[in-house]
Amino acid sequence: MPASLKIPVLPSVKAFREWRQSLDNRSIGFVPTMGALHDGHMKLVDRSLSENSLTVVSIFVNPAQFAPHEDLSSYPRTFDGDMRRIHEAVGRDSIDSSETPKCAVFLPTVEDMYPSGIVQNIEDQKGTFVQVKGYEEQMEGKSRPKFFRGVATIVTKLFNVVQPTRAYFGQKDIQQGLLLRRMVRDLLISHPLPENLIIVPTQREKEDFLALSSRNAYLTSIERPFAPTLYQALTAGRQVWEEISGSGSREGVVAAARGVIKRRQEEAIQAGVEMRFDYVEVNDPDTFDVVNWRRKERPEGQPVIISGALWIGRTRLIDNLLSGDTKEIFNQL
Repeated sequence: MPASLKIPVLPSVKAFREWRQSLDNRSIGFVPTMGALHDGHMKLVDRSLSENSLTVVSIFVNPAQFAPHEDLSSYPRTFDGDMRRIHEAVGRDSIDSSETPKCAVFLPTVEDMYPSGIVQNIEDQKGTFVQVKGYEEQMEGKSRPKFFRGVATIVTKLFNVVQPTRAYFGQKDIQQGLLLRRMVRDLLISHPLPENLIIVPTQREKEDFLALSSRNAYLTSIERPFAPTLYQALTAGRQVWEEISGSGSREGVVAAARGVIKRRQEEAIQAGVEMRFDYVEVNDPDTFDVVNWRRKERPEGQPVIISGALWIGRTRLIDNLLSGDTKEIFNQL
């Protein structure tokens, strides 16, 4: 990337809106993040750069997504490294030094994003919050109550400020992406339209297929070899679901996945690593309801989400695999 070309860093809502008003009608892609960028984030950035005239990356660690006992204070904050990655991505996009930068970084403060203030204890919070009722309690929401309230609130605020043509989210957080697509539709949000909220397939480590996550940085050297356990368990579960006979069931998926985890737990104990099961479930991607039917009982290709969460030491890992026709999920209709 030419040294003369600098990526704007916009540190407030006011600064961003002034910058946004200076633009013409070019398309804007938006990648909301909490920082600690990895290759999974950069896959979203690359996709946005390829599909839009301008790309905005926001970096904001959202307090409303963390319960009082969770890791807000210790969440990785790596701004300098994040900026290097963004510069590299823009450089790969081969822009000319005479052009306006194709990317900007939005770096708002907590005070900007929560004018009425914010505390982690929900009972003590004041101000306006967004809930997608009936879709927040399943899957991740069952283990992390009110988590999606924080997600829906901050993303609504970010969409209001950025007004993107398209927004990009990773499949690793599949419930988040699908819930936000529903929120955009329900609230009649025009930037982005529901069909322009893009879910991008999960980026994985090449060696063992661990889903990339900022929280992987918490894993110690002795814990890291056990991190792919969840992916291995979900893979075993999906194999059961996709049995040729069509007899795959939710119970069979969960049993197969838990069997893998149990075997790996025994190995982890020998290595001095704590591994704790959180959940494995099979859910409908539209309603998030638990799937209580066998595959052969529904139309061929009807998609399901096979997802789970697992603790390795103090690190909570999540992942999911899809089965069936995923065109609608990945905006490929």
